[in-house]
Amino acid sequence: MTGKVEVTLVRSYSGRPETQRRTLRALGLRKLNQAVVHNDSPGLRGQIAKVQHLVQVAPVQG
Repeated sequence: MTGKVEVTLVRSYSGRPETQRRTLRALGLRKLNQAVVHNDSPGLRGQIAKVQHLVQVAPVQG
């Protein structure tokens, strides 16, 4: 798992459990349709799995 991934918040986190809200904040996502780029790692994949119903993940080329 090398490279970078772009994580985009595609669903609102209002009404979600506090643990999911904290995970989104840790990913750097605060607003709807906001995208952030992270280095791909097992820890990041774990965070994404926790909120996979709220985010969209795409690999970054280049």
